[in-house]
Amino acid sequence: MVPEEVPEKVSGEALGDASEEALGEVFAQHRPRLLAVAHRMLGSRAEAEDAVQETWLRLSRSSLAQIENLGGWLTTVVARICLNMLRSRRHEPFDVELIAPDDPEQEAVLADEIGVAMLVVLEALTPAERLAFVLHDMFAVPFKDIAGIVGRTPTATRQLASRARRRVQDTPVPTSDLAVQRVAVDAFFAAARDGDFERLVAVLDPDIVLRSNVSAVVHGAAAVARNAIMFADPSAQLRPALVNGVAGVVAVRDGKPFSVMRFTVVDGRITAIDVETSAERLRQIVVP
Repeated sequence: MVPEEVPEKVSGEALGDASEEALGEVFAQHRPRLLAVAHRMLGSRAEAEDAVQETWLRLSRSSLAQIENLGGWLTTVVARICLNMLRSRRHEPFDVELIAPDDPEQEAVLADEIGVAMLVVLEALTPAERLAFVLHDMFAVPFKDIAGIVGRTPTATRQLASRARRRVQDTPVPTSDLAVQRVAVDAFFAAARDGDFERLVAVLDPDIVLRSNVSAVVHGAAAVARNAIMFADPSAQLRPALVNGVAGVVAVRDGKPFSVMRFTVVDGRITAIDVETSAERLRQIVVP
């Protein structure tokens, strides 16, 4: 994994009493890197944008003369903001991009913007592990700098990143090919609507996990298949979507979304299904 390039170091002293416009121009140079850090930390484009905006607000309120390395300062600030957001989370966020049926290229463009498979894997890490792994392994931030963010010694931070690295390596990497993902998802819904238990089990990983915001976690292909057949809704319209960059659907009834499903696919089989039915969270989805 090749770390992201670090922007040229700029000191606060060099900026002096820069105008807000000049400061904004300097910040804009660092913004792509900050957004990349925040996105890999949070797994959500919307939350990443919020974290970067908060970083800009903190910069605009800070004394520039006291900042020795602006790039490092900004990375530290956005990382702290992301860590606080991760620790206060009650559930993973979801970004939904509806896909037009006649525009398959849109899926590839949207998915290419984010490290889809890696973001799914990173969800298995604790906030501190995620931060240490992302900052060190993806952005080459020294452990001594990360230590101050997570409140540990450099040695303990190194161990944190090492543990995260092992967990990432031991986690099966989801299929990044959206066409393969979509085949599995389409097969799942076709079998569920037909009530075909055997076909459903065939497309599910034996250790699949079904998670929902309104019910207990369901484990195993047979249990998930029975659940899918039981709750299949012939009246629902299924709109293809990217949910946090992977294949998903938005289920619509009477023109309004009533659930979002995200599918994790490994080696052609579905290994995880995440279902969201919260009306509050579904309000953000606009169905044309």
